[in-house]
Amino acid sequence: MKAAVYYETGSPDVLRYEDVPDPECRPGGILIDVKAISIEGGDLLHRAGGEMPSRPHIVGYQAAGIVREAGERVSRFKPGDPVVATMGAGSHAEIASVPEQSAYHIPEGMDLVEAAGVPIAFGTADDCLFEFGRLKPGETVLVQAAAGGVGLAAVQLAKASGATVIGTASSEDKLTRLREYGLDHGINYKEQNLAEETMRLTEGKGANLVVDPVGGRTLEASIAALAYRGRISWVGNAGRDQDPPVVWPIMQKNGSLTGVFLGAEFAYNPQRTRAMIERLIERVHSGELKSVIDRTFPLSEAAEAHRYIEGRSAFGRVVMVP
Repeated sequence: MKAAVYYETGSPDVLRYEDVPDPECRPGGILIDVKAISIEGGDLLHRAGGEMPSRPHIVGYQAAGIVREAGERVSRFKPGDPVVATMGAGSHAEIASVPEQSAYHIPEGMDLVEAAGVPIAFGTADDCLFEFGRLKPGETVLVQAAAGGVGLAAVQLAKASGATVIGTASSEDKLTRLREYGLDHGINYKEQNLAEETMRLTEGKGANLVVDPVGGRTLEASIAALAYRGRISWVGNAGRDQDPPVVWPIMQKNGSLTGVFLGAEFAYNPQRTRAMIERLIERVHSGELKSVIDRTFPLSEAAEAHRYIEGRSAFGRVVMVP
């Protein structure tokens, strides 16, 4: 099979499009003919400097496609089923091997590209808002990097729950587009002071909940924008700041800072997360929620796709097609 691989971590230029051996179908797993690969933020971080359990290494957390083969112990899937799956690595390829519990049925008629962007982005956003963020109707949510995959999912889910949604983005164009998905107030973080603008929009109260996938200095701004006894769901380090953020000011607000990692929930609470992801897939399929795809690249142009995302011009998910 063909795959986007690398032999050392680094910039997008380390990616190579090469022939590699087909993966093995394990007794408790399935092989997927990959049709759409959603590039996740973690894919970029792993390629830039993550662990390499193999050389060449195939990075990638999530893909959708058609079941090619099912292991002897598999009961949920059969060859020909459309599925979307999460994985620790291996999505950037024509074929992926995943455990049965990591895959989800795609409803009849649902677009595979659309489905490819659902589990991680929407599952992470759902956990940030509800499982760990304890969001209630009528509260105010601040979503950092609202035009990203997790951000767009969080904006939609928060608005659907009855919250007032404030979001940040790097341009007025992105903020305008975000209003289509439920954004009430936009903050251009390149031109406006986040904390001051949040306090103005909330009449000095601050945001009850902040969803922060950026980390670093942005997390410090999230704390400054937080309401008294507010909560922050910290879900990533997309900003890639090398210096750790200063978080002690959250004590002055008796606030809480919770790290959120969907992968750990998959491992420790598989029944809860499976039900959640299945519900989110159905909500996207019904049209209640939208899996926003910014651009599609061929898998052979994986380096360019990664470079495009790191240029911070994407609105929603970037997908690759083998």
